[in-house]
This record gives sequence, C-alpha cells and structure tokens, in this order.
Amino acid sequence: MVDIIDRRVCAEVEGDFVVFMIGMRINKLWKVWQWSAVARAMPRMLIELFQQPDLGLLHARSHFGLRNIMVIQYWRSFEHLEAYAKNASAAHLPAWRAFNKAVGSNGDVGIWHETYLISPGKYESVYNNMPAYGLGAAGKLADAVDRRKEAKQRLRATVG
Repeated sequence: MVDIIDRRVCAEVEGDFVVFMIGMRINKLWKVWQWSAVARAMPRMLIELFQQPDLGLLHARSHFGLRNIMVIQYWRSFEHLEAYAKNASAAHLPAWRAFNKAVGSNGDVGIWHETYLISPGKYESVYNNMPAYGLGAAGKLADAVDRRKEAKQRLRATVG
C-alpha cells in the first residue's frame, strides 16, 4: 500500500532540473502491430533508467487515456536527458530508429515530447493527503508551513 502523507507538503529539488513530458497517440486503433510496438518501447527505457540512476532520471510517472499514453519525467539536467537520448548502447536510440523505420510520418501513431528547464524559484507545488507524487517523488518533501505556506512563499523557498 502507498503511504499517504496526511498533511500539506511541498516538493523541493536542489538546483536546476528538467521536466520532460513524452507521449504517444494511437491514431489508427486497428493497426495494433504499429502502436503496440511503440507502446512496448517506453517501459523498457524506464526500467533501464530506474536501474541506472546515474543516467539522470529522478522520477517518472505514466498516465493512460483512451488513445493516449504520456510519461512525465523529471531529470537531473538537460545534459543527462540528451546523453541518454543519443546513447547508442541504451534502449532509446534503437527504439527511435525502429519507430522511424516502421512508422515514420505515416499517420498511424503520433509521438510527441516537451522539455522544460526549471531553475530554483521558478516552480512550486503542494500536496495534501497524497503519497509522494510527481515532483514530490523526484525531489524531497518539506512541510508546507511557515515560509512554505503559500504559493508565493514556496516559490521563494525553492531559491534556498
């Protein structure tokens, strides 16, 4: 069972970090052989990343919808993210090449990503009656009291 934290807490990450959102959209449901191959690639990458924390992934959480799968990832730095993406011996590059060969731009499966570079003082969060979640699972949790009680105060608190 997940431990619920029964008070207001907020996330703090030391220094700069990256929020990377990546996903796929099934455009043609009947082409299972196309989208299932894409959908199976991400879990292999996440397993590899969780088993090797030195690659820079801090945390990831998957979200599933009818036609959409999205993974929100928190990375130590853009350099870590880019190094993983370009590493020929890691799971990503072969999966990317296979996607381009099998699907490319034929319209069967859509893929996307967004990258956000985050600095101290440029983020805040609050969680109540939640387990460690999102940025709170990627960084450390602090009680959202005193200098962390309100959003504006939490922004200042992340500066240090």
